[in-house]
Amino acid sequence: MTTTYLDLIHRGAGYNPERTAIVFGDRSLTFGETQTLSNQLAHALIERGVQRGDRVALLLNNGLYSVPVDFACVKAGINRVPLNARLSLDEHARMLEETDTGMLLYGADLAERAAALRDARPGLICHGIGGDAVGDDLLAAAAGCDRAAPRVAVEPDDVILTLFTSGTTGTLKAAQHTQASYAGICRNVLLNLVNVQRDDAMLHAASLIHASGVFVLPFWLRGARTVIMPGFDPDAFLTLIEKERITAVNMVPTMLQMLLGHPRFMSTDVSHLRQVIYGASPMPRPVIEQAMQLWGREKFWQYYGQTECPLTIAVLRPEDHEGALLGACGRPSLDVEIRLVDEAGQDVPAGEPGEIAVRAPSMMAGYHNAPALNREMFMEGGWLRTRDVAAFDERGYLHLKDRTSDMIITGGYNVYPREVEDVLVAHPAVAECAVIGVRDDKWVEAVTAVVALKPDQDVDEDTLIAFVAAKVASYKKPRRVLFIEAIPKTAVGKLNRKALRDQYGKQ
Repeated sequence: MTTTYLDLIHRGAGYNPERTAIVFGDRSLTFGETQTLSNQLAHALIERGVQRGDRVALLLNNGLYSVPVDFACVKAGINRVPLNARLSLDEHARMLEETDTGMLLYGADLAERAAALRDARPGLICHGIGGDAVGDDLLAAAAGCDRAAPRVAVEPDDVILTLFTSGTTGTLKAAQHTQASYAGICRNVLLNLVNVQRDDAMLHAASLIHASGVFVLPFWLRGARTVIMPGFDPDAFLTLIEKERITAVNMVPTMLQMLLGHPRFMSTDVSHLRQVIYGASPMPRPVIEQAMQLWGREKFWQYYGQTECPLTIAVLRPEDHEGALLGACGRPSLDVEIRLVDEAGQDVPAGEPGEIAVRAPSMMAGYHNAPALNREMFMEGGWLRTRDVAAFDERGYLHLKDRTSDMIITGGYNVYPREVEDVLVAHPAVAECAVIGVRDDKWVEAVTAVVALKPDQDVDEDTLIAFVAAKVASYKKPRRVLFIEAIPKTAVGKLNRKALRDQYGKQ
């Protein structure tokens, strides 16, 4: 018998019904209350015609109901499609179209975007969670529903999460996780990263639809608390570490750097804090060295993973945080197999760099509606290509060398050059452009546009940045625009981003 996500939800609730499970501001839910509310929400969805396997979009910022809504979708057999609230209306509409999603659950603070999406996607059914401006309030409707769990049969290979990431050309792609793979993710976290104890508490300031949310189920299963913030605020973050006796936090490098600049970083009581877990983008060495000096090396854990194979493909443990290893991914997770392969999928010689290929119970089932991409990314024997190039050292530590894509990681978010370039070239003054990541002390990489203008055209940096910002999420807009005569090309006429990175990438 294969353990499912649904199995683990019910186990955690049954073990600890009276204990506090979720904390958000001055409000909280016990395990029993969360279980009952998610049961009722699941019934409310079923009453509205949702059937097992249906895709339902979630437009929710972090809040008290983030976890109950997720659990309700699992209990109703729904394939949830989270939408990052920071994305643009056009991006959200494309995601709904590409997944053929006809229902949207939205938070009260995002009612205006929900209304705009309904206008953009006629026929889209919208239900509010704790507020109503577009459709009915699902939370209010749930109050009158059955408190027992719905009887919806699920199978281990049922897809329960379709999570968008971006392709190497900026094309949207959506990784699909199943009942079994999500249970595998929970096992992966408990086995490799966090030994959760009953009185532990994890503080979540990053979006729960991404890596931060992966930690909810392991803490739920062990009877520990999930403390949620609406967003990252350094002062509030440090306050909650003390107030809630937080034992673990998960952050991207930019968040840690902002904390280091706060006057209370050194004076905050972190006696209960055992783990500072970080990942999503490379950690600047000065940042991690200063943080370890002030809070202690023993607290810091780094993970390397991908949306396609969360959360930990490799882990850098506290005792490894020294010397050259500070630039490593760590050693392979216990439940993950890693190979380094060439373009043909053959193993490279020992010590040589190759593309990381993985095989693990936590791996996605495949990309939604992308048979050609799945054939490209999956190799014989169930191995998945990551498009990251790395090498093992003599002690078995994995060191990233490069990305086979041109992806930029800025503040923990992925930005793909083609997407930004497509917007820029639509400006009437732009002849051609290329977008690269330039090393940045705050953001790790700053999105930078290199632009060649048309003859007799003139436009300034601020105008182009504003032009892009109106079309895509704010974190994708260029932070700098560099003007040159012509964009360098490869021998076959493609944009030579590597040449530009070599020239400007370390400015």
